Amino acid sequence: MLDTRIILSGVWVALMLTYLLGDVLRIFSGDVAKMGGTQHFTQGMWLGIAILMVMPILMVVLSLTLPYPVNRWANLIVAVFFFLFNLVGLPTYPSAYDKFLIVVGLVFNVLTVWYAGQWV
Repeated sequence: MLDTRIILSGVWVALMLTYLLGDVLRIFSGDVAKMGGTQHFTQGMWLGIAILMVMPILMVVLSLTLPYPVNRWANLIVAVFFFLFNLVGLPTYPSAYDKFLIVVGLVFNVLTVWYAGQWV
């Protein structure tokens, strides 16, 4: 069996790739401007998006390097945050592919919570 750190890191990579796939599809489909009815993003909004999107990338590294108790709680807290954030935002996505990818991301969040929760 793989070390829980590697499994958690892999799930964060899968989540980030799912988010990136959604972003690429949104750009090619022209749905970017339709998100939430906002067509003009401010620098503060872009900074917020960057911070939000770097969190899963950071969790890949933290899952491999943090000591056990901190690692477990960091994974639980961040995964629950992303689950709730995406669950609330799910109705705002205009396309079926977006909704599908968000649900896939929710599954990855549940897996993260499950693996971190079972980690002893």
